Amino acid sequence: MRGFSEYMKSRGELAYQQLCSEITVEFNDCSKQVLEMESLFLNPDYYRVDLAELLRAVQTQEKQKLHLTATIQVLKMAGRPSERLVNHENCSFKMPMEHECVHLQEITEPAGTKEAEANAEYDNALKEAIRGVQEAVTAINEHLEEVSYEIAGLEIK
Repeated sequence: MRGFSEYMKSRGELAYQQLCSEITVEFNDCSKQVLEMESLFLNPDYYRVDLAELLRAVQTQEKQKLHLTATIQVLKMAGRPSERLVNHENCSFKMPMEHECVHLQEITEPAGTKEAEANAEYDNALKEAIRGVQEAVTAINEHLEEVSYEIAGLEIK
């Protein structure tokens, strides 16, 4: 999230894409390690289907968390509908510093209602994605705690 915050401040697209690529490689490496552990738990020497299933659940929650984190970032990059920057390329320019803006319109109750509804939809989508990430993190932590406890029990034997 720190890398995304830095991107939002600087808008350094190339640096952000590089960071995303590096993180993707790290996620893939972690995923491979988890799959190896899952396979190990299904091995006849251990045969702990319960632990393999917990690791599968962790993987599923991690995918959900990653998807929702991307959703949050896309929403934040777009911004609230009422706060989005206006592009003036379709406006007609009379002089270099004076133009007839196509975006100017009378503020009416229907237009205000439409904007308020768009902002509410945005706010709800952002809150829902944040809540989903929090729930995924909680589930991941619970599963990993259980796996750690069980692995500690295996090492004692």
